[in-house]
Amino acid sequence: MEVTYYGHSCFLVATAGKKLLFDPFISPNELAKDINISEIKADYIILSHGHQDHIADVENIYKNNKAQIISTFEVISWFAEKGLENGHQMNHGGRWDFDFGTLKMVNAVHSSSMPDGSYGGNPAGYVIKSEGKTFYYAGDTALHYDMKLIEDEFNIDFAFLPIGSNFTMGIEDANKAADFVGTKKVIGMHYDTFPLIKINHEEAKSAFQSHGKELVLMGIGETINL
Repeated sequence: MEVTYYGHSCFLVATAGKKLLFDPFISPNELAKDINISEIKADYIILSHGHQDHIADVENIYKNNKAQIISTFEVISWFAEKGLENGHQMNHGGRWDFDFGTLKMVNAVHSSSMPDGSYGGNPAGYVIKSEGKTFYYAGDTALHYDMKLIEDEFNIDFAFLPIGSNFTMGIEDANKAADFVGTKKVIGMHYDTFPLIKINHEEAKSAFQSHGKELVLMGIGETINL
């Protein structure tokens, strides 16, 4: 399983011969200025919620790749009205078998509205099983007890968790979230993009290490194998 980071909360996961792109916010992100979105290949675009800093590049990447969008009913409906009709609508607790594996939509505690102010439904996270591995993409969220249900149902190999605080969980709560979902390996997201979510990288890594966990902070454009 190959993971590439494009900044903020955007990752490309290559698995089972497919490429899954999460929450593309690249071209408006100054930290990702060296990423050319026209070169990104994606079979699926998976969206946690409707905020601009998670969907900014959906339209261009969708058109370049004829990708399918996976998200909540409200987000998919909003994009369909814009002519992006290849969408798979889901809602919380729902599960679907795709050609890359099984995806389940789980709860997130945040807000969601579309860039034009229209209703964006409720925010979501995802648990994906593919190629013998299972991972959790939390989206934007606070720490919440429903995360414990994930450990009850799945064996999580690694988790993408927000760590920037202010708008989402911070380091301390993300540490607890890793305990709740039952993983020792966390890939950090939703940090450094804006002044309000800047973090000290070494302090963050040490905080996780002191609790027996690994926090991976990927460089923008970096690819790792998991």
